Amino acid sequence: MSSLQKPFTLIAGPCVVESPELLYQVCETIAPIAKDCQFDFVFKASYRKANRTSINGFTGIGDEQALEHIQAVANAHGVRSITDIHESPEAKIAAEYVDILQIPAFLCRQTELLQAAGSTGKIVNIKKGQFLAPDDIGKQAEKASKAGASSVWLTERGTTFGYHDLVVDFRSLLIMKETGHPIMYDATHSLQLPGGGDQSGGLRAYIKPLARAAMAVGIDGIFIETHPQPEKALSDSATQFPLIHMKSFLHELAQLRHVINSFE
Repeated sequence: MSSLQKPFTLIAGPCVVESPELLYQVCETIAPIAKDCQFDFVFKASYRKANRTSINGFTGIGDEQALEHIQAVANAHGVRSITDIHESPEAKIAAEYVDILQIPAFLCRQTELLQAAGSTGKIVNIKKGQFLAPDDIGKQAEKASKAGASSVWLTERGTTFGYHDLVVDFRSLLIMKETGHPIMYDATHSLQLPGGGDQSGGLRAYIKPLARAAMAVGIDGIFIETHPQPEKALSDSATQFPLIHMKSFLHELAQLRHVINSFE
């Protein structure tokens, strides 16, 4: 099967569940665009944010309520859904509502968490830790797959050396591909400026160029957090991509995919 025949995954949605209205607005906007681009759209929203820069940071509207909203929106638009989990008991709970469980980067080496996610039989998307070498992520994938995950996806989101910055080494996408697992590129979190204030900053202006670069290297999917008013978002406001520009952005990525794969 050629690269163009393989499904290309788009994981997109707001950083966190702020309200059901937000979820519906984002999902109903992206779903038809993804279909037109022939992307397999997975709707993303965190039901709770466990890792906040400040104790005053927004964490969520309530776990069960948020999970119900994610499920309802995804079902209404006929798409799959994904959300983060943070502790082992959450895996079984979240699996009742979503199709894919995501392991946050800071937790990617937590063996019990990976095994709990895998044991649900769901797809598990593991964010590569900011501290982890790309050739070590395969060991983490094995923990989830051996526990029973139907598939394991691996997501690159940059490497940190401290000093409130992240760097993306695009060699890592190729190194991670050697595991045989589908590889995603996180176009928004990879441009965060962690810490340095009451909330993480970010470099939104570089989202499109780095996404283009990842497409050129060769990926199986892309992760984009998006919001109708990023500056008012309750989490990751500096790196969420404006919803109004998603249509042109996704069509650009779709065109790039066809061009890059024409060289194979």
